[in-house]
Amino acid sequence: MEGFILLEDGSLFKGKGFGFRGTVLGEAVFQTAMVGYQEILTDPSYAGQMVTMTYPHMGNYGVNPEDVESRQPKLKGFLVRQASSIASNWRARGTLNSYLQEHGVVGLMEVDTRAVTRHIRSRGAMKALLSNENLDADDAARRLEEYAGIDVEDLTAQVSCRKPYSFHYDPKEESALFRATLRPGRVCRRTLHVVAVDYGLKENILRNLLLRGCEVTVIPAYSPVRDLVALNPDGVFLSNGPGNPEMASRALPLVRYAAEHYPTFGICFGHQLLALAFNGRTYKLPFGHRGANHPVKNLEGGRVEITSQNHGFAVSRDHFPEDFVETHRNLNDGTVEGMKHTRLNVFSVQYHPEASPGPHDSLYLFDEFIRRIEDGPDD
Repeated sequence: MEGFILLEDGSLFKGKGFGFRGTVLGEAVFQTAMVGYQEILTDPSYAGQMVTMTYPHMGNYGVNPEDVESRQPKLKGFLVRQASSIASNWRARGTLNSYLQEHGVVGLMEVDTRAVTRHIRSRGAMKALLSNENLDADDAARRLEEYAGIDVEDLTAQVSCRKPYSFHYDPKEESALFRATLRPGRVCRRTLHVVAVDYGLKENILRNLLLRGCEVTVIPAYSPVRDLVALNPDGVFLSNGPGNPEMASRALPLVRYAAEHYPTFGICFGHQLLALAFNGRTYKLPFGHRGANHPVKNLEGGRVEITSQNHGFAVSRDHFPEDFVETHRNLNDGTVEGMKHTRLNVFSVQYHPEASPGPHDSLYLFDEFIRRIEDGPDD
């Protein structure tokens, strides 16, 4: 079946449909990782987006139930140059095509992903319509013009859990390679209870906390403060999530309370919500940061980390949150990548230290979270 992606500026890129057959509206973005497509598909931070993979060959190692980051994909569409019809890996339990079909993800292959990426890099992320069914061009243009876009949607409400739950995980069930890769540098001296607030979290975050000896309870994004207090946590984790953080303003009272009463660690969307909760501001990046090769400098120690990133918004340095200082900076464009409070036991980063399949330069941040819970922040 033929297919196409139509961008809001009128640009149209043709390809061949695969995966689920349908038509969807969302935001067109690109991702530069060479591997990890299953983790990308199941990362809730991609809710509402159509992801173009810049690496040309996808699907060669198939899909399996061990590498998912959530129960099912939340993204709108998936664009690739070549999609392998053969899954060449002993862990594979299906093909990329069958996985997209099973989970209702509209796909487009044999599209010029290089041209799509270059266009987005020069014009910015934009609204788009993706179709791999028989859709009239005029109808497609009309539907796209009427679409408001994801920046005015509360995507957090769409991806967050509906009720609290305890996350249980047995590291013995994972491969030796997985355990060696995520081997913690610090394990709790006693069992610590961490409450993770779910704005669209990835399960590998929770695995990293459990590997360090924590018990983890996950609560919905818009939980009342009393629910957090009733759980009596040793620390609070603010997760990643999709879209515009200003659309999740209902989360700010809990974020502020957590930061003022418990050791708190935020990543990505949680990092942005922390800034908003302390009167900072966020803004939309031209085309976002999405890939596994972004260099970030730790301003406190001078070390450069290669990081995995997935976000379209950033914390404004010109309107920085009250009583926070910048700790990490993006070496590509100079944007804020991390911060900590000057008095409270609170810190956050914009990137993903838990990234699977990698890189793993930033796993130390989970060790730092445990240290801060047990010993407090540095003076």
